[in-house]
Amino acid sequence: MKNIIIFGAPGSGKGTYSDEIVARYNMGHISTGDVLRGEIKQGTQLGKIAKGYIDNGQLIPDELMIDILANTYDSMPEGKGVIFDGFPRTIPQAEALKQMLAQRGHDMGVMIELIVDEDTLMTRLLNRAKEQGRADDNEETIKKRFAVYHNQTAPLAEWFQTEGMRHTFTWEGSKELMLENIFKFLDTLK
Repeated sequence: MKNIIIFGAPGSGKGTYSDEIVARYNMGHISTGDVLRGEIKQGTQLGKIAKGYIDNGQLIPDELMIDILANTYDSMPEGKGVIFDGFPRTIPQAEALKQMLAQRGHDMGVMIELIVDEDTLMTRLLNRAKEQGRADDNEETIKKRFAVYHNQTAPLAEWFQTEGMRHTFTWEGSKELMLENIFKFLDTLK
C-alpha cells in the first residue's frame, strides 16, 4: 500500500477516516498530535525541544516536526504504507516531507481530501465540544480555525494537485458512503 496523506478542514473527519483506513489496510498511522504528545510524555530529546516551543505558545518549527516524524516513520513496519493525519499543513512542510521520504526511497503516495460544507463542520465541532467538554471549541474559535485553514492550509491542496496526488471525496450526508468511495479508490492502488 502507498503512503496516504489525509487532508481536510477542522471537523472533516480526518481522524475518523484515518482509523477506518488503518484498520482495513493494516497501515501505519502517524497523527502529528499523538506523536508530539508521545515524544513529550516519553521525555525524548526531540520531545523536550518541542515542549519548549509549545510551553512558550510557539509553533514547532518545520525542521523539528520533520525530525520527529522521521523517527516515527522509521519505526513503522516496512512496506505497509503510512497514513499521515494532520501533516503537512503548509507547502514548505509538504516539500520537507517529500524530501524526507525520498531520502528513504519512498514517495508521498496519494492525498485524500475530505470536502465537507462549513455548516456541517460547525455542527460537528460544536457537538464534539459538548461531548468532550471542550470549552475552547466555541463558535468564535471554530470560525478562527476555519480562517487559518483557508488562509494557510487550503492552498496546499493545489500543491498536491500539481504533484498529481490529489483525490477529493465530497460529503454526501453519510459516513458509510464516504468510506465506501474512499475504499473503492484505495482498492485500485495496491
